[in-house]
Amino acid sequence: MQDNLSDDHHHDPIEEGAALRVRALEELLIAKGLVKAEAIDAVVEYYEKETGPRNGAQVVARAWCDPDFKVWLLKDGTAAIHSMGFKGYQGEHMRVVENTNDTHNIIVCTLCSCYPWPVLGLPPAWYKGAAYRARVVREPRAVLAEFGLDLPASQKVRVWDSTAEIRFMVLPQRPPNTGNLSQAELADLVTRDSMIGTAVL
Repeated sequence: MQDNLSDDHHHDPIEEGAALRVRALEELLIAKGLVKAEAIDAVVEYYEKETGPRNGAQVVARAWCDPDFKVWLLKDGTAAIHSMGFKGYQGEHMRVVENTNDTHNIIVCTLCSCYPWPVLGLPPAWYKGAAYRARVVREPRAVLAEFGLDLPASQKVRVWDSTAEIRFMVLPQRPPNTGNLSQAELADLVTRDSMIGTAVL
């Protein structure tokens, strides 16, 4: 495994504090009967699986269809993504890494939950969990296998650590036999997990 972790990178203390306050507020609202846990879960699921990931899927599909855009995306992810209107908090500085036959990429935030909200929505619970954050760095193949993804031994796994300074997104490989699909149809194939790197298409 090759990783991109260093001891001098910084995570967002504001984000960490906000996450704790949100969790406390959520528990208080549920305890007082002002909101149901199911309602909160439904909102979170919407942002996890619908809004944000659909934005990222459009970016991926365009890169598959437009070689010039793909070059731009891999060179300056922030500018290319912003050009499609996907910008905002936690999307200020983006880097896109491409999966190839030789390299499979996976993203993590080892200290908190830095995540590119404008293109992927809210991070899934497992992404924020201590087990994923610690284990994917030490044993990425084992973690990927638990997601149902068994990569060939010849394919290198590269782990990217998102921070307050930069957030990563994976450009998955285009599925075979999709040459006849439109850009919109291709976007429908793209999953959130494929843009995190815990799945392939």
